[in-house]
Amino acid sequence: MPELPEVETVVRGLRPRLEGRVLARVEQHCDALRFPLPVDFARRLQGRRILSIKRRAKYILAQLDGNEVLLCHLGMSGRMVVSNGDAGPREKHDHIIFTTETGDQIRFNDARRFGMMDLVEDSRVSEHRLLRDLGPEPLGNEFNGPVLAAALKGRRTPIKAALLDQKVVAGVGNIYACEALYFAGLSPRRQAYSVQGGRAECLAAAIRQVLTRAIAAGGSSLRNYVQADGELGYFQHEWAVYDRFGEACPECDCDRGRGGGIRRLVQSNRSTFYCPKRQR
Repeated sequence: MPELPEVETVVRGLRPRLEGRVLARVEQHCDALRFPLPVDFARRLQGRRILSIKRRAKYILAQLDGNEVLLCHLGMSGRMVVSNGDAGPREKHDHIIFTTETGDQIRFNDARRFGMMDLVEDSRVSEHRLLRDLGPEPLGNEFNGPVLAAALKGRRTPIKAALLDQKVVAGVGNIYACEALYFAGLSPRRQAYSVQGGRAECLAAAIRQVLTRAIAAGGSSLRNYVQADGELGYFQHEWAVYDRFGEACPECDCDRGRGGGIRRLVQSNRSTFYCPKRQR
């Protein structure tokens, strides 16, 4: 599933093509994605101007004229790809196609239909059921060591699982939780409540650093994810531990021959990768 860096990369790719533009044509080729689409979805969007596009956690929010917001989530396999109007015939899983008055076309393709779109009054966006309980943005000024420590206090669950709880910190998923814990030197098995003080400061900094680097690289391309211009992300080439089971740890002198290198374990039905020597 695309995580925060992938969604932020898509948002940055959509802005120059959509902000200030009118949706001259909207084609709707299904009635539902993960959830049913709003009644008269295409008709309500057609002719509207997009004022701004931003991200909240893993969600894309397009502010429309008329005091509504188009709320989108890419789901497991969703992608939004921009073309200058010569994208060719519609593909099987191109469920929503937006065309601006300048001829740019944005296709939302989602083979598994785990994505979603909704129209929300802008005054009620923060109350939307998918947004209202989200934690702080990890790249925002409101996120730091003390804030993270407070969210983890008393939580008797592994720290890896806690980071995947969007109420603790918004937008961090499996890949970047593994990477941040590696750079913070914290075992994914460590109990969340024990991450306080300097440990929380270190982890908050690692989360911010990993996400910033991933955004600069265009995110991580796994399966269907591409940037808005159709290009792949490249951060997967910089992974320290994720998906590197059995390989040598890149930043310590652990003996791969004796210790087996980077380890893998399953937590909450997801693969966790870590260095048992570096991470305590």
